[in-house]
Amino acid sequence: MSTRDDLILQTLEPATHDLGGFKVYRTLPHRERTMVGPFLFFDQMGPAHLPPGDGVDVRPHPHIGLSTVTYLFDGAFQHKDSLGTDARITPGAVNLMTAGTGIVHSERSPADVRADGPALAGIQTWLALPDGREDIAPAFEHVGAGELPIVEAGGARARVIMGSLWGARAPTTTYADTIYADVVLDSGASVPIDLSTDERALYLAEGEASLDGFALEPRKLYVLRPGTAATLSSALGGRAMLAGGAAFATKRHVWWNFVHSSRDAIREAKRAWMAGEFARVPGDEKEWIPIPEVPKTVSYP
Repeated sequence: MSTRDDLILQTLEPATHDLGGFKVYRTLPHRERTMVGPFLFFDQMGPAHLPPGDGVDVRPHPHIGLSTVTYLFDGAFQHKDSLGTDARITPGAVNLMTAGTGIVHSERSPADVRADGPALAGIQTWLALPDGREDIAPAFEHVGAGELPIVEAGGARARVIMGSLWGARAPTTTYADTIYADVVLDSGASVPIDLSTDERALYLAEGEASLDGFALEPRKLYVLRPGTAATLSSALGGRAMLAGGAAFATKRHVWWNFVHSSRDAIREAKRAWMAGEFARVPGDEKEWIPIPEVPKTVSYP
C-alpha cells in the first residue's frame, strides 16, 4: 500500500497577500521550490465580492521572459497591453500573454460590473519560456471557454487549459511541455492522475478532495513524486488544478515581474522600466506601477 510520502514529494504552504478587499494566496515561487515544469508563479485570487463601485485595478506594469496565464472561476477582467490588445476574460476562458523581450499590461474590473460590486475568483500563473525562446517577440492569445476541451468521467469534469490530458488537447499555445487543467469533482467523483509528464502538482482551490485516500488541504500546492500514478477523488465535491510539464534544465531568476535565465537581462529590464523605455498601453497611459525597492516576488536559484 502506498504511503503519503510515496505520492507527494513536497507540500508548499501559501504566502498570503491582502490586497484590500480580497486576498491572494501564492504557492510559487516558494523558498523550498522555484518551479514545477514551466510554472514558476502560482496565485489564487479570492474568492471575493468587492463593495459596490469598487473594482480591481492592476496598473500598467512590465514583464520579460515569461508567459502569464489568467483563468477565472468567477468575475471578469479587462486586459490591455502594449501590443494594443483590449480583451475581456470571463470564467472558463484563458488569457495567455507572452512577454518575451518585453510587454506592458494592465488588468482592471470592467466598468459595467463595478456598480454592483465585482466578484473575483481564479488562478493566475506564470510560465517560464524555455531556453532559446526567452527573447521571442511578445504576443497575446485569448482562448474562449467553448474552445477548451472538457473531459467528463467518474463524476469529474475536467477542462484542459493547456497541453494534452486524458486524450484531449487544448488549442492554447505552449512553448514547452505543459499540462494545466481545471478539475471539478462532484460528490463521490474520482479521476486518475497518471504519469503525464516529468513534474506535476495538484492544488485544491475549493471544497474537499483526496489523493489515494490522503486528504488534500485547500490552498496548498502538492508536488507529486515523479513516476507515480494516483487517483484524485472527493466525497463532498471540490475543485483542483493540475499543473506541470517537463523539468527545466536551466533554472530561472525572478525579480519582481521579470523572469530570465540571465541576471543581466533582468538588470537591463529594471533599468529600461525606470527610464520609461518600455512601450505604453494604449488607452491606459496615465498610470503605472513603479519599480519596488523590495519586490514580493524574488527567486534566485
